[in-house]
Amino acid sequence: MTDNARARKLADRIQVVVAETLDRRIKDPRLGFVTITDARVTGDLREATVFYTVYGDDEERAASAAALESAKGVLRSEVGRQTGVRFTPTLTFVPDALPDNARTIEDLLDKARAKDAEVREVSTGKTYAGEADPYRKPGEDDEDGATAE
Repeated sequence: MTDNARARKLADRIQVVVAETLDRRIKDPRLGFVTITDARVTGDLREATVFYTVYGDDEERAASAAALESAKGVLRSEVGRQTGVRFTPTLTFVPDALPDNARTIEDLLDKARAKDAEVREVSTGKTYAGEADPYRKPGEDDEDGATAE
């Protein structure tokens, strides 16, 4: 087993190598606008998971996934050549869920803003059911007429 620092360094290098190779060497027309967002390597340095995002619709995402799978051999050989490790890790491409999660969070925030605006609209011009500030303050009189101490 290796230490986590070495695995992290290798993952960072794999991310750079894969991104550069996709940009310069892979000429597959199915490959859309792909961004390599992260790479992770197992502790034994045998398997690497590469996370990517694709700008476009579902059809372009599927085409880019197929292009990445077909270019996996070229990418792995380039990773092995540029990293110089004894065993070149196998590459697994996984679509990154970060954009979908961000979109979901944005939708939830929009709903919360709309609900806040609705509450603000309903409460305009209304008065409190009791006093505006129902809490006692030091020095105020109690109901008995005695001062709070």
